[in-house]
Amino acid sequence: MELVIHRGTKEIGGTCVELRADQSRIIVDLGIPLVSANKDQPFDSKVIEGKSVKQLLDSGVLPAVRGLYKGDNPSVGAVLISHSHLDHYGLLRYVHPDIPIFLSNGAKELIGVSDIFTPHRTGVLNVRIVSHGKKVKVAGFEITPFLVDHSAFDALAFLIEADGARVFYSGDFRGHGRKSALFTKMVDAPPRDIDCLLMEGSMIGRREQIYKDEIAVEHGIKKILSNKSNVGFLFVSSQNIDRLVSAYKACRKAGTTFVIDLYTAFILRRLGTNTKSLPQFNWPNVRVKFFKFHADKIAEASQEKLLYLFNERKIEMEEINRTKEKVLMILRDNSLFPRVVGHIHPIDGAVIIYSMWEGYLTDKFQEYCREKGITVKQVHTSGHAVPNDLTAFAKALNPKSLVPIHTFYAEQYRELFDNVKILEDGELWEVPQVTGRQSLSEIE
Repeated sequence: MELVIHRGTKEIGGTCVELRADQSRIIVDLGIPLVSANKDQPFDSKVIEGKSVKQLLDSGVLPAVRGLYKGDNPSVGAVLISHSHLDHYGLLRYVHPDIPIFLSNGAKELIGVSDIFTPHRTGVLNVRIVSHGKKVKVAGFEITPFLVDHSAFDALAFLIEADGARVFYSGDFRGHGRKSALFTKMVDAPPRDIDCLLMEGSMIGRREQIYKDEIAVEHGIKKILSNKSNVGFLFVSSQNIDRLVSAYKACRKAGTTFVIDLYTAFILRRLGTNTKSLPQFNWPNVRVKFFKFHADKIAEASQEKLLYLFNERKIEMEEINRTKEKVLMILRDNSLFPRVVGHIHPIDGAVIIYSMWEGYLTDKFQEYCREKGITVKQVHTSGHAVPNDLTAFAKALNPKSLVPIHTFYAEQYRELFDNVKILEDGELWEVPQVTGRQSLSEIE
């Protein structure tokens, strides 16, 4: 088996891996970059709008993969998507419609929700749903998905086998979320005889976390809620389901009303059809704030009946202002926030629980908050594995070669792990195999 990391050997985001075996090829992840080509500033996703496949290939936004895109003769057997973060799936709209896309049901649902509410449109995909532990065969490859603990719901890692070689793609994962049992199970009973481990390292080179896990985040949110004297705002991604659960549990314990928006209510309802443990709009301590933008998007998607359903728990700004000492409201740094702030009297003493990566917290927004007398408190834990968990993961899988991916600090892998092979973007590499081992197909 041969592999090419088209993007990701020296950066976080925009991940794309190609695997080749016996004239067949598959792609693992196809994400939008998070940083510019020279990695000195954030990538502006607006630059891709209106561009042709050729223009995006020429600019390097689209990885140079023959037979993958619309307008070309499709010669890629499949695309595997690990999870529903744009830096892993955001370029799917350009894939030839004849090429099947393999992903989890949760990832499919969240990508569909993003198509409704966000400017980024993936469109209709040739979807194949895969499930934890159930092997599928496609284009000469045998693929076994593994559920992992990550801030994206229903995220997967993949064991990929062909030509007698076994490659494990970690995707994005962690060991300190609400699904940490998945990490423990992987470390205690890992897949064996791994020739190559493609392992993310987003947290390598970053400072140590203040909040070690989701339970610590829950406790941190509860402490703030129990001591605040004005309205609380929660800045969080509505697709970070673990964080929504943490916030809801904290609200219940603090006797606080958790005010979610229509976008969040829509996501929880969509995912709740398969999982009964996720908070819903009609659960105790939950109310729904209607914003016109979200309502219009739901109506455009022909889901008006949900607006009537959510209306049962609707809350207006007058009630939020009247009960502000016992309110935690989901918002984000966008045009809605100043409009909401304008309805809270007085606003001085309000608190923002910032539960996202601190890199999104701009100086301009912090200055706005200081002027309004709003305190910003960061309560967050990463969606990615810390170095100690990365070490335990690598030791458990014990690969013949460990290849860094999804990291800005590939060189530091050699300080932490054995058998590290550092590749360059676009480099073709033949996976070395454990000698004397039959392929799974030969055994069967």
